[in-house]
Amino acid sequence: MRFYLTTPIYYVNSTPTIGHAYTTTIGDMLVRHQRQRGADTFFLTGVDEHATKVWRVAEEQGLEPQEYADRIAVPWRELAPRMNAEVDFFLRTSDEGHKAFVREFLQRIYDNGDVYEDIYAGLYCVGCEAFKTEEELTPDGLCPDHLVPPEWIEEKNYFFRLSAYQDRLLALYDERPDLVLPDFRYNEARSFIAGGLRDFSISRAGQPWGIPLPWDESQVAYVWADALVNYVSALTYAHPGEDLRDRFWPVVHHLLAKDILRFHCVYWPAMLLAAGYEPPKQLFVHGYLLLDDRKISKSLGNAIDPLELTGVYGVDAVRYWMARAISFGHDGSASIDGVQERYENELANDLGNLLSRTTAMVVQYRDGSLRRGEATAPLDLSALGKDVADRLDRFDVTGALVAIWDGVRALNQYVTAEAPWQLAKDDANAAKLDGVLYNLVDGLTALAVALAAFLPETAPRILESLRQSADLGWERVRNGVAEEVDGIAAAKPLFPKIELPAATA
Repeated sequence: MRFYLTTPIYYVNSTPTIGHAYTTTIGDMLVRHQRQRGADTFFLTGVDEHATKVWRVAEEQGLEPQEYADRIAVPWRELAPRMNAEVDFFLRTSDEGHKAFVREFLQRIYDNGDVYEDIYAGLYCVGCEAFKTEEELTPDGLCPDHLVPPEWIEEKNYFFRLSAYQDRLLALYDERPDLVLPDFRYNEARSFIAGGLRDFSISRAGQPWGIPLPWDESQVAYVWADALVNYVSALTYAHPGEDLRDRFWPVVHHLLAKDILRFHCVYWPAMLLAAGYEPPKQLFVHGYLLLDDRKISKSLGNAIDPLELTGVYGVDAVRYWMARAISFGHDGSASIDGVQERYENELANDLGNLLSRTTAMVVQYRDGSLRRGEATAPLDLSALGKDVADRLDRFDVTGALVAIWDGVRALNQYVTAEAPWQLAKDDANAAKLDGVLYNLVDGLTALAVALAAFLPETAPRILESLRQSADLGWERVRNGVAEEVDGIAAAKPLFPKIELPAATA
């Protein structure tokens, strides 16, 4: 089992927003889960530094592009660890290893006869780093994402023969109906291909910031012909002296937002085929985080700093909100109030109180000792584990977390239905009381393992409070996993109360 996951590499024309944290954090959940199931995993993220907009920001600040990129890369590198995302490699497109590989990759395409020189004349949105047709603009002639008019560009470029790969791409899509998820994004990408493909420019003239083409160093690689290649290039130098391509290519899963679907689902597979590589195993296209029904971005002035949220609620609470409140794969509306509501109603009340009540009852009725006893378990944990794993294999992150939370609520209902406080009044119920308390600890143990990918700080705390093994192997999501132990103490609150004035200060 091998699982290689990538995020897009992010533009460094500004600092990270919660939208960037969203993709990276969801990716971390998927990789952590696969690791729990015993997979050999590799998680890649990084930054795209060779964009026109990055060059322009550097000029505005009176800096050389590389100097600017070196400074701004710092908060981007810190984003993943601050969201508790365990990244295996952080790539910068100014890395010497990446630049050398891009030149080799593009040379292979050139040598295969898939590159030619021509004049490009058309509209270009610097915000998207993409050429635009009139049909793609608003009635006012603006980019629909950035709400600014694209620039007119006319220059001699090198073009990739994308049109020559139309039939091969259609055949690829027909052979692999799960190549792109969700299904409606697959249909969107395939329809774009079937509608006819135009060759696209892979170089820019007159811009010194970028990777020079190996056959014509007067031009640099177009930002997408540079950036997309990172998914392969990283494997050649992430581990010095070791080439990871045989191990992780093409078992790669790309995470990307819908605005870059065409580049990843159409251009990228064609470029890979032209260079002699297998296409990726799968691409998952998610929607936007929305704020007031508008995409979150610095250019629109409505960005949220993810670190401000984690400073108030903690990292796990923000991770939970990202996965739970917004259906992954679709657009979703972000709300600060939503973080507070999820924190109080679900994390603190549903989960935190369940742990507090369970440990308190084990202390009160059994002096902290846990024994198996005789009582029917409230839910089939093995079935839950299979359901969650199947959902995460389909990138249904939100559905997987909802299924786990149904288990949390089932345990809360079990407490009410079995009423241990009533059982404790009669010694004749001793075996059943033991069984009820065991089932609560057992259920919490399995659910903590299932939650570990989502709540990496909280799950170990639950297991520690229950004096259960810290092993997070997925085979532990089953009934009867809890060990009989002594010394359970009343647990401290998992999610202490946060006053609203503090949360909004």
